[in-house]
Amino acid sequence: MSTKVPQNTDQEIDIFQLSKSIGGFFDRINRSIFRAIQFFIRNWIAVLILAVLGIALGFYLDSNKKSFQNQVVVTPNFESVDYLYAKIDLIQAKIVAGDADFLNQVFGTSSKNAIKRIEIKPVADVYKFIEDKEQNLELIKLMAEVGDVKKVLEDNVTSKNYTFHTITFASNEKVSEKEAVASLLKYLNNSDYFDAVQKIGYKNLEREIAQNDTIISQIDNVLKGLSSTAKNDKLVYYNENLQLNDILKTKQKLILEQGKNKIRLITFDKTIKEINSTLNINENKVVNGNFKIWFPLFFIFLFVLISMFRKFYRKQLALSKASQL
Repeated sequence: MSTKVPQNTDQEIDIFQLSKSIGGFFDRINRSIFRAIQFFIRNWIAVLILAVLGIALGFYLDSNKKSFQNQVVVTPNFESVDYLYAKIDLIQAKIVAGDADFLNQVFGTSSKNAIKRIEIKPVADVYKFIEDKEQNLELIKLMAEVGDVKKVLEDNVTSKNYTFHTITFASNEKVSEKEAVASLLKYLNNSDYFDAVQKIGYKNLEREIAQNDTIISQIDNVLKGLSSTAKNDKLVYYNENLQLNDILKTKQKLILEQGKNKIRLITFDKTIKEINSTLNINENKVVNGNFKIWFPLFFIFLFVLISMFRKFYRKQLALSKASQL
């Protein structure tokens, strides 16, 4: 005679136990919610006082604790990129150390206590990086073969060669461009070595522009001579003998180069040249302007936590005393 229990009975028992467990789970949740409601009803005066204190403190901090972000885009000339980054790192170290005299020299008297941090990052412009520079394109190709292209473009070796860099500094009050930014740029350009390099570089660029203008003028004279010869019906096959195509290409190249040089001349009056600045951007962070919400919640949470700890302690103390009897 078989003694096996039918499988249907086992399944019915399992389903019954599962539904009983689910029901018990929801019952525990309901009891927890009810106890929480009772707790807040019993302690509504304490909760109300903590909420009012938190809101008042939050309003006070929101009105006094402000944070502004300031950005200055610069272009470092005469291979001064590493010098610029080292200067910014030094300023950040002095901010951390709280060196008031140094910060007064860098940012001016009214801004020295307002600056909280400073950093610099390159403005990624890969197209400008490889423009007319075949060696840079080959460098990126070579580095991309052994790593991710994005990481290569953001790597310090690559990014420091970009034309523009953004200096970002945070302040707890509004700063003026006339004082803070002007003082910062004055400090960054305070270098005897780069002062000498800047003067020589500026003169060299002026001389190059003047020389290119002379060459373009000479090419124009040659072209005028060829034009007058053609009008006199004495045209010779100049394309082979005088390499007319090469002359025209040379002129076109010089004109393009002159345009770039004249733009470079604008920035060559300073080692670290300011391009533009955006000041006093109100930082939109989670806590900024929301202390009046976070503080009441924090105080109430802390009150609940302390109450739960006291209840737990009293219960354990009672159990301890009962076990000793």
